[in-house]
Amino acid sequence: MNLLDFEKPIAELETKLADMKQLADGSDESVHQAIRALENKIIELKKETFDNLTGWQRVQLSRHPDRPYTLDYIYEITTDFIELFGDRTVADDKAMVGGFGSVEGQTFMFIGQQKGRNTKQRQLRNFGMANPEGYRKALRLMKLAEKFNKPIVTLIDTPGAFPGLEAEERGQGEAIARNIKEMFMLKVPVICIIIGEGASGGALGIAIGDRVLMLENSWYSVISPENCSAILWRSWDFKEQAAELLKLSSKEMYALKLIDGVINEPLGGAHTDVRTMADEIKKTILENFAALNKIDARDRIMQRIEKFGKMGVVKE
Repeated sequence: MNLLDFEKPIAELETKLADMKQLADGSDESVHQAIRALENKIIELKKETFDNLTGWQRVQLSRHPDRPYTLDYIYEITTDFIELFGDRTVADDKAMVGGFGSVEGQTFMFIGQQKGRNTKQRQLRNFGMANPEGYRKALRLMKLAEKFNKPIVTLIDTPGAFPGLEAEERGQGEAIARNIKEMFMLKVPVICIIIGEGASGGALGIAIGDRVLMLENSWYSVISPENCSAILWRSWDFKEQAAELLKLSSKEMYALKLIDGVINEPLGGAHTDVRTMADEIKKTILENFAALNKIDARDRIMQRIEKFGKMGVVKE
C-alpha cells in the first residue's frame, strides 16, 4: 500500500480498526461501541486532514501512485472505447491517448495524457510528457471529432510537455501553440478536466475549452513547485513555499476565475474509490455537454475566446 506522510496517521487507525473487527465476533456490546467510536474518529481525522491540506500536499496527492489515470477513467466511463493512434506525420506518441467512446448513448472524443504504473510503462508513456507528435495526434483527433460533430473531452495529467532536444527539433512549441489556436475555433463543445497534474504548456496544449474543470486534489500552474523553487531559490528545498505562492490548487484557481468549476473527490482522494470518482466525472461531463449543446456553435466559439481573453488582464 502506497502512503503519503499525512496519510500514515489515518492508516494506523484503519489498521487498528481492522484488527478490532477481526476479534469482535461474539464480543460484548462494549467492543462494538469501541469499534463505532474508532470509525467515527477515522472519519473526523480524514475530514480534518483533507480539508486542510497545504498546496504541496495536494501536489503530492495528485501524484499518488494509486491515483487513476486517463485510461482508467475512460474505461470506467465509456462502454465501447476505441483508441486511435498516430499523428499521420512522425509517430504514435504513447504519452497522449485518444479515441471515440460512448457515454449514455452519446459519442465523445476522449483525449488525454497517460502515465505508467511501473518502470516499463513509465518508459513507454514517457511519464505522461508528450512529444510534438502527441499534440499533433491530439489535434488530428479533435479535427476528426469536429468533422463528425462529436463533442470533445480532454483529461489533463502531465508534469509538462517533454523538454528534450529532439522534441524541440520537431517543433514542440509550434505544436502546442497550434493546438491552442485551433481549439479556440472548434465548432463542437469542448470540456477539459484536470485529473492530476496540469503543468505548463504541456497541459494547456489540450486545455482550451468551453468548460475547464479540476478535480479537487489536482493542480494547474505555469510551472511545477520544484522547478519554480529551482529558478527562484536555486534549490528544490523551497518547493513547499513555491506551491503556496503559485496558488495552484483547485479552490484557488476557481477563486481566481481561471477554471469553471471543481469536481469533488471521495474523502481521502480519487484513488480511494475510483468507481465513485468516475461516476462523478461522467455526471459532470453529461451535465456540461447538455448545457453547451444548446448554444449555437458560433456563440460557443465567441464565449470561449472571451473567457480566455479576460484572463491575466490588469487594469490600473
